[in-house]
Amino acid sequence: MLKEFKEFAMKGNLVDIAVGFVMGAAFNKVVASFTGGIVSPLIGMLFDSDFKALRYKLKDGTLNDAGEMVGEVWLEYGTFLTNVIDFIIVAFVMFMVVKGVNKMKKKEEPAPEAPAGPSEIDLLMEIRDSLKK
Repeated sequence: MLKEFKEFAMKGNLVDIAVGFVMGAAFNKVVASFTGGIVSPLIGMLFDSDFKALRYKLKDGTLNDAGEMVGEVWLEYGTFLTNVIDFIIVAFVMFMVVKGVNKMKKKEEPAPEAPAGPSEIDLLMEIRDSLKK
């Protein structure tokens, strides 16, 4: 059983998937920092506010004994939009990577055509002639 597991774990496709997963996780952090540190502030300048802080209060809260506001409900659409932008960036980069890999792959040469043999008519005529004998 251990030998079977080792063979399964060391298959090329599984190792490729694992490497891709780790690279994707690392790339996601780069994209998140790019979006959070560069894109969001630039978009925030358009709205004259912090883009991640964009939210809408759905319900007011009350003050507890410690003077803290509790029970507030917020619709945090700025965070959602930031994550959508992250997704679009990752999807675009992955599209470009796949497109580049497909371009680099050697185009398969078409298989040589099989040598032309006798046509169906030639074969039928040959059968007819052999039956006449």
